[in-house]
Amino acid sequence: MNEYVLIKIHANDNVAIIVNQGGAPAGAELEGGIVLKEAVPQGHKVTLTAIDQGQDIIRYNEVIGYAKEPLAVGRWVSEALMIMPTPPKLDELPLATRVKPDIAPLEGYTFDGYRNSDGSAGTKNLLGISTSVQCVSGVTEYLVKLIKHTLLPKYPNVDGVVALNHSYGCGVAINAPAAIVPIRTLQNMAKNPNFGGEVMVIGLGCEKLQPHRLLDIDDAQAVNILPNSDAAQWLKDNVVSLQDEVHHGFQDMVDSIMAMAESHLERLNRRRREPCPLSELVVGVQCGGSDAFSGITANPAVGYASDLVIRAGGSVMFSEVTEVRDAIHLLTPRAQSVEVAKALLREMQWYDDYLSLGQADRSANTTPGNKKGGLNNIVEKSLGSITKSGNSPIVDVLSPGERIRKRGLNFAATPASDFICGTLQFASGMNLHVFTTGRGTPYGLEVVPVIKVSTNSNLGHRWHDLIDLDAGRVATKEITLEEAGWELFHLIIDVASGRKQVAADRLGLHNDLVLFNPAPVT
Repeated sequence: MNEYVLIKIHANDNVAIIVNQGGAPAGAELEGGIVLKEAVPQGHKVTLTAIDQGQDIIRYNEVIGYAKEPLAVGRWVSEALMIMPTPPKLDELPLATRVKPDIAPLEGYTFDGYRNSDGSAGTKNLLGISTSVQCVSGVTEYLVKLIKHTLLPKYPNVDGVVALNHSYGCGVAINAPAAIVPIRTLQNMAKNPNFGGEVMVIGLGCEKLQPHRLLDIDDAQAVNILPNSDAAQWLKDNVVSLQDEVHHGFQDMVDSIMAMAESHLERLNRRRREPCPLSELVVGVQCGGSDAFSGITANPAVGYASDLVIRAGGSVMFSEVTEVRDAIHLLTPRAQSVEVAKALLREMQWYDDYLSLGQADRSANTTPGNKKGGLNNIVEKSLGSITKSGNSPIVDVLSPGERIRKRGLNFAATPASDFICGTLQFASGMNLHVFTTGRGTPYGLEVVPVIKVSTNSNLGHRWHDLIDLDAGRVATKEITLEEAGWELFHLIIDVASGRKQVAADRLGLHNDLVLFNPAPVT
C-alpha cells in the first residue's frame, strides 16, 4: 500500500499539501484517516477539516482565501474553489513593534574576493561595457565577441566582459520624475563591485541620455569641463561616442574601443582573490517558477542562510513588491525603526498606484505554472515568498535602482519579474544571487554568480545539471531546514570565493539585464 504524505505548516492550518511525486488518487487514505474525495496533484492542497461556504482557508496560519462552496474533508482545494482576500490596508499596520531578536554574531568567516579601492569586494573580476542608448547595442555585442576572442586570452585573471545593453536612452521623457529609476539603475550598475571600477561607456552622440550622465556627471558639469583637465582626460579614457567626427568608418570605431578595452583589461588582470570580510558580501535573494513547496523548503532554507550571512556581518536584499504586498503585515513589525517601516509602506503604495495606472492589480502576478505547482493565488505565493527574508530586522528600504546603504537585511523594491528584479538588485550592489525555483528555469546572470535552489526533489533530480542545491530534501525529511540553511551558507561562501562554479556559469546560461522604466516613452 502506498504511503501518502501531507505537509501541514502550522497547527491552525485547515489545509495541507500532498508531498508525493505524482500526487495521490481518489480514495487514497492520508494521515489522520483522511480519504481523498478526488485525485490531488503533488503540491496541491487538501482540506483537513470541513470548511463551510465563505469560511477561511488557512495556510501558514494566515487566511489565503475563502471557500466558494462547502468543502468536505479530503477535498482538493483548487483555485476555482477559492475567493481571494483583499490585501492588508497600509494605514492599519503595526510599525517596528517586534522586540529586536538577540542575535549572536557569527565569527570566523571570510570569502576570497577581489578587493576594490572603495573597500568593497567583487565575487567576479569583470570588464563592463555600458551603453547610453539602445542604438549601439549591436556594436557592443559585436565588440564583446571580439574582445572575448582576441583580448581575453591575454588576460587570464579576468573572468569576462559584459555588455550592459538596454532599451533606454532616447525616445523617452528623460526629465520625467520616474525617469530617475532607469537612469540611476544604469549609473549604479557601473558601480557594482564585480567591475572593480573598470567600466567603459559607448554612446551614439545624439541620444537624450548623454554618456557622461552614466558616470554621475550632470549636463551642467559636463559643459564646464575644461579641455585639458583631469575630468576631460577621464572621460576620454572611458567614453566612446560613435558619432564623434574623429572616427572614419566602423573599423576605426572598433579600433578605438578595443584600445580602450585593453587598458581596462590590463588593470583588471592585476587583481587577485584575497580574503575579504563577509561584510562585503551582498546576497540578493529571489524566487521564480515558484510552487507550493517554495514556502516550506527552499525559501525558508534561504531565509535561514540569510540570517547566517547577516550574523557573519554580510548583507542580504529581498525584493519583489507584488510577492510581499499580501504579507506586508508580517514585515512592518520587523522593521528596525518606524522610519524603515514607513519606507516599506511607501514602496507598497507606489506599486499599488503603478499597477492601478496600468489597470492591473497584484493578482496579475501569479502565473499558470505557479498554479499548476499548487499556488492558488498571490496571497499564498506572498506568504511563501517572504520566508526568504529569514528572521533578521529590516534595516533599510531601497527604491528601485538605489545602492545599498546599510549592512544587514534590506528590502530592495523591485517588480517580481525575474530579469528586472535581478537587474535592479545588481544595481543595488548585489555581488551574489540566490534563486529558488519549483517549476524550473534556466535563469542566470553573467554579472554575478546565481545559485539555483530547487524546492522539490523531483525537479532537483530531473534538472540535476542545472540545479546547484536541492532543498526538496527538507520535504522528504532527508535533511532538516537548519541543515539545508547551513549547506546553502557554505555554498554561498564557496561560490563567492571562486572555489565552486554555479551551473549557469558552467553552462554559459545568462539572461539579458532588463531595465525597469516606469516613465513615459515619447
